Amino acid sequence: MRVVVIGASGHIGTYLVPRLVDAGHDVVAVSRGKRGPYTPHGAWQHVTNVTADREAEESDGTFGRRIAELEGDVVIDLICFQEDSARLLADALTGRVRQLLHCGTIWTHGPSQRVPTTEDRPKRPIGEYGRQKAAIESYLLERAHRDGFPATLIHPGHITGPGWVPVNPAGNINPAVFQTLAEGGELQLPNFGMETVQHVHADDVARLFIDAMNNPSAAVGESFHSVATTALTLRGYAEAVAGWFGRDARLAFLPWEQWRRGTVSEEDARITYDHIAHSPHCSMEKAERLLGHRPRYTSLEAISEAVDWLVRAGTITP
Repeated sequence: MRVVVIGASGHIGTYLVPRLVDAGHDVVAVSRGKRGPYTPHGAWQHVTNVTADREAEESDGTFGRRIAELEGDVVIDLICFQEDSARLLADALTGRVRQLLHCGTIWTHGPSQRVPTTEDRPKRPIGEYGRQKAAIESYLLERAHRDGFPATLIHPGHITGPGWVPVNPAGNINPAVFQTLAEGGELQLPNFGMETVQHVHADDVARLFIDAMNNPSAAVGESFHSVATTALTLRGYAEAVAGWFGRDARLAFLPWEQWRRGTVSEEDARITYDHIAHSPHCSMEKAERLLGHRPRYTSLEAISEAVDWLVRAGTITP
């Protein structure tokens, strides 16, 4: 098939595009053209690259038509963050594609309540990002069920892999947290360190997109989580990372306000709060039942690849 990937050079696209090429698909990679994929691969030599500024082209009403004119059998949208953007693209693709796959987020759920959280749980998102993604999901699934529009949604957790800093055991993305654990220093965590994070390797997300694409009869009109099968508590995560460096984790726990005001920057505190306020723990049962998909990486296996890359890059010094 001819597959158009919007946002092709990012975290997911780095793995998705080579997999599509290796499977024999004709791939059109749409991006701003400002960076390459995180990991090089020979498959990119067999891709048609299209440079597009989505925001600018949506403002003048040309983006949806331009994507439609690429004549993809399947369109995979990895960078849609506003309901209006989803509506414009869906309208342009109506009657012209076999399937539109949209990348959402597990944050459409809001804070965890009954865990593991399943896809059909009521959506109570917090924060504008989660609210917009939930609105996109509601719109696309309504179009699928009402009009037969061939939409599928994939909701990743905390995407990780070589080439970027993963969400760390303090719930933010400051690599100094990993350095502290590597050195055997004391790491201060908020509360009792029992909040959760749920990572997923970018390649597992890519695999789920392909599994959904290969099974449209089961995937159209549905949404699927894409996470490792288990979540990690902050303290359990910290203990595992320290062990990778031959250390015992030295952890201290502070009440949230004391931790926020006295140990981290305002930006790190903001990112941590976003993660621990959600404390996700999502189920992968639906993807296995309908698509036969199981993640290949555990949370810690996925994170370890990213940490190994940070060591090789000199960001973490053992």
